[in-house]
Amino acid sequence: MRNVWTGAAALALAVSGTAPAAAQQLGGEVQKQMPSLMKIYDDLHANPELSFMEVRSAGILAAEARKLGFEVTEKVGGTGIVAVMKNGAGPVVLVRADMDGLPVTEQTGLPGASKVRVTTAEGVETGVMHACGHDTHMTAWVGVARLMAANKANWSGTLVMIGQPAEERGAGARMMLEDGLYTRFPKPQYALAFHDAAQFPAGMIGYTPGYALANVDSVDILVKGVGGHGAYPQTTKDPIVLASRIVSTLQTLVSREISPLDSAVVTVGSFHAGAKHNIISDEARLQLTVRSYSDEVRNHLLDGIARIAKGEAIATGIPVDKMPVVSVQKDEFTPSTFNTPDFTEEMAAHLKTSFGEKRVMQIPPVMGGEDFGRFSRDDKDIKSLIIWVGGVPQAEYDAAKKEGRTLPSLHSPFWAPEADKVIATATEALTAMTLKLMGKK
Repeated sequence: MRNVWTGAAALALAVSGTAPAAAQQLGGEVQKQMPSLMKIYDDLHANPELSFMEVRSAGILAAEARKLGFEVTEKVGGTGIVAVMKNGAGPVVLVRADMDGLPVTEQTGLPGASKVRVTTAEGVETGVMHACGHDTHMTAWVGVARLMAANKANWSGTLVMIGQPAEERGAGARMMLEDGLYTRFPKPQYALAFHDAAQFPAGMIGYTPGYALANVDSVDILVKGVGGHGAYPQTTKDPIVLASRIVSTLQTLVSREISPLDSAVVTVGSFHAGAKHNIISDEARLQLTVRSYSDEVRNHLLDGIARIAKGEAIATGIPVDKMPVVSVQKDEFTPSTFNTPDFTEEMAAHLKTSFGEKRVMQIPPVMGGEDFGRFSRDDKDIKSLIIWVGGVPQAEYDAAKKEGRTLPSLHSPFWAPEADKVIATATEALTAMTLKLMGKK
């Protein structure tokens, strides 16, 4: 998931109770797979790969799918894989897992912690960690593939399972689609995925009808000025003062131009300028993250950023040839994720029959980003749903709540989900939904 999810309300219900009888058989099949699945998880966790580098991870998924009888195609959209199992007439269901890790040095102190270090394309040496839980996503993906292959007698249709690269860069889904995901392979009527969650107990399931995650835009602003000596500011056009005014005025975009009923965020995460105490620089650089749900609000925010930057420059007396340059990183835009409302409610009701009412809860949308939304964005006939699966050990959750302390979030070097519960729950939930959609009548 792009950037850290920190705003969702925590769920205080414990994971407890016995699964209804109708779901016990599927749960039992999952438990039989858990020892071998955890070996895969341990391997993936100890060997994370950054976005666009997921060669080894993709190879593991591809090999597992081939053993099960899937037709596997590698290098789709870069390092992505597509595994197809055709099993007679029926719907086409897509199940997706993302594969990339993050440039984070793991500090959990746990056995099997990642010790991987790489040099990024930008020349930065860094540790690598599955700090967003994509290792649990991939492992559950293998679990679903195994259960669906073992239960072919109980379903009919075409299962398309994809291992997606570069989710953390907001690029992988777009790259797979541009590489012919829906023309080279069967186009789905349904798309399913899950994401681990750092805000509620392991084994809980959360769902959100409608908008679930936000549009994410990365915006750069180059603020130009006329540099000079700090003792003679009257001879300069100070870009630091101008950039500061831009930062301040940007705060009015959300507070005064967007309806209070709409959600929006404009955060300036980076401000760089100057190199010495007594020198007025000739430029400053700002980096922004911009969040929204609807395309209308997104367009208003992006247009407003450009307008404010130019307007403040004009007010400062900046020459026309030195107007601020506003750049939107279009290749890394992550569109909002919209869970088809009626489909989401239908699947949630089905999950409640499998897991019980106490383990399946509706939760508020968040302003984090996830490019899973692309798979249904351009075709409203595709019904789409991403669910959350809690990963916080129950004892840790209870202690943090009692002591009033904050839990490690996604993207934290300390994030250590209770992986076996996440994987078992997600495997069962995704399989249960897929069988519901493809089950023989």
